[in-house]
Amino acid sequence: MQKFQVDEFLVTTIGIVVFFAGVQLNKRIPLLREYSIPEPVSGGLLAAVGSLLIYLIWDLVLVFDMEVRDRLLVYFFTAVGLNARISDLIEGGRPLVVLLSLTLSFIVVQNIIGMSGAMLFGVAPAVGVLAGSASLIGGHGTAIAWAPEIETLGVENAMEIGIACATLGLVVASLIGGPMARYLIDRFKLRGDSSRVDVVGIAFDSRDTEDINHLNLMSVVLTLHIAIILGFFANQAASSLGLKLPLFVTCLFVAITMSNTLPKLLPKLRWPARTRALALVSDFSLGLALAISLMGMQLWTIADVAGPLIGILTLQTLGAIAFIRWILFPLMRSDYQAAVLSAGFGGFALGATPTAIANMSAVTKAQGPAPTAFIILPLVGAFFVDVANAFVIRLALTF
Repeated sequence: MQKFQVDEFLVTTIGIVVFFAGVQLNKRIPLLREYSIPEPVSGGLLAAVGSLLIYLIWDLVLVFDMEVRDRLLVYFFTAVGLNARISDLIEGGRPLVVLLSLTLSFIVVQNIIGMSGAMLFGVAPAVGVLAGSASLIGGHGTAIAWAPEIETLGVENAMEIGIACATLGLVVASLIGGPMARYLIDRFKLRGDSSRVDVVGIAFDSRDTEDINHLNLMSVVLTLHIAIILGFFANQAASSLGLKLPLFVTCLFVAITMSNTLPKLLPKLRWPARTRALALVSDFSLGLALAISLMGMQLWTIADVAGPLIGILTLQTLGAIAFIRWILFPLMRSDYQAAVLSAGFGGFALGATPTAIANMSAVTKAQGPAPTAFIILPLVGAFFVDVANAFVIRLALTF
């Protein structure tokens, strides 16, 4: 087996091509548009299949440099922070608490389903933990972190299983969010509030006549860079106090603070929040980041454990859909925002926060704004889940 390292410049270029491939797929396949499948998901999955064919035919592994993806996610979440208003956060108080409680409950449910599925399909229960919150809500990073300990329980290929579960989960998460939201919106005849301004994205049918030129675009980039620099120093300060947070979290909060103070302190300042220029940068960052994530999947790593894992992940998918439909959606008040959060929760519970945001963005572009959803879901995913997940995984492994 040979490996070809694809550097950052080529990764960016290929990612843009993959994104446009997804745009063309969505144009030509009405089903993808109807169920709000994000363009980078359509193109990214096609590229992942292409990487698989290259591996099978030429025994060549494409290894993509993912630093550019991580940087793009920092841009995106900082843009979300610049668009956030304190009024949205206050409004998100109750939904934030409810979503947090539901997420913590679902971590337990996910491990119960995983271990039960493992026993059903005749594999070690510890595999069920890997096919539970360790790789799904936890993602690739959590699965890799716990794999060495799980190997001590007799699961020799724990690392490969964890990565395979996280990869499959990412695919499923990208596909179920849009259809879930579409079903709920049609079933309960929900509509977005067109009078509100979303915190991410430009609507497909937007008639906003605001110009985007080099001046306001450069103003947006400068503002984002200042927020990211301050967020970096805030992240370093938090680390020195023993609090390890992803960089995008501190950048998000710095941007929220800036956006809710500077315009009031400097009323003549032309603040770029909720402008089309900022939405353009936000859409570009998220779309390219997700395309790169999906095109970098190594699908052949799933082959050796495909049977039981597909069985367990089928149960996990059905469990997530049932949880969203019968528990999360009603408790989130069964309104339009709850439908958008359902799309996000499907992406988050089985995949990752960027997938959740992409699912919600695809829905809101077509159906209307839901600004609170874009604030509370990243907060739940960033602050609380990793700590709670580590506790639940530890408890599950004792069985």
